Amino acid sequence: MSDLQLSLLNDFQRDFPLTSTPFDAISRRLGLEVEDVLDSLRRLTREGVISRVGAVFRPNRIGVSTLAAMAVPQARLAGVAQQVSAHPEVNHNYEREHRFNLWFVATAANAAHLGRVLHDIEQQAGLPMMRLPMVQDYHIDLGFDLRRSVALAHQPRQKAVPQSALELDGLDYALVATIQDGLPLVARPYAQVAAAIGTSEADVLSRLEKLLEHDIIKRLGIIVRHHELGFRANAMVVWDIPDEQADEVGRCIGASGLVNLCYQRPRRLPDWPYNLFCMIHGKDRDAVLEHHRHVRDQCGLTDFSCEVLFSKQRFKQTGARYVEPPPRKEAA
Repeated sequence: MSDLQLSLLNDFQRDFPLTSTPFDAISRRLGLEVEDVLDSLRRLTREGVISRVGAVFRPNRIGVSTLAAMAVPQARLAGVAQQVSAHPEVNHNYEREHRFNLWFVATAANAAHLGRVLHDIEQQAGLPMMRLPMVQDYHIDLGFDLRRSVALAHQPRQKAVPQSALELDGLDYALVATIQDGLPLVARPYAQVAAAIGTSEADVLSRLEKLLEHDIIKRLGIIVRHHELGFRANAMVVWDIPDEQADEVGRCIGASGLVNLCYQRPRRLPDWPYNLFCMIHGKDRDAVLEHHRHVRDQCGLTDFSCEVLFSKQRFKQTGARYVEPPPRKEAA
């Protein structure tokens, strides 16, 4: 990968320009022509290096989601994983090193829809499922520094989030449905989105700005696929933290700059005693384990029970679908 491509992927994972011609701003910073930037993004998307150029939404602010896990006999794993991945509501599906070996994330527009999907998966597999919805988030994907041996998270800038909740209307949900698979890679993407939902480009830009301001969109930019960029090891690290200390520890881990994600989730006793989850991506296992040790030492976690669940196989990785897009109108 050229230095220019690396700069494109590394430097524009967030703070994507909210202007009529966002790729003009990117091309000026890189010293390239606009079409060269667009061609590179289209090619990298086709090659699977980029998942999309678009938004990462705050979990459970639009739609509902959960992490789920099953203990699948090894002989059935491929078949069950295929059944799970076939559901469009499932956006991540991995085999991990644990008795609970199949881990996936499912997202739907509402709790009833999500419940039906999980019930269907459980019935198809003929296996019990452990549901682990998010209780609290301490650090959500804000982009990654690709110039290191571990995909370290960019440190979020502190910002004041308005106290009053943003009430979303039908046009907001139409906007989410239109961009959840990514912005169109054209010179004026927001104008194309506006035309699709029947509003103006200025209105789309204003609505996106409000979604960012209220932390409903966590970041807007290039969403990369780590495995294709050489970060071939990833581990979900789980901790058993006393409930009264979970927020303090979660904030410490989330602010450490050493993890990509950090959430609190419920225990499922007696099978699952862990309530704090974090993700570390690295170029190899040693790099991931080294950062796990740094997190443990930095946040004083030596005495807490912990397991490191390395990913063994990726069955599916796509963007979450929060809203079902309305059917397209046929031309008269």
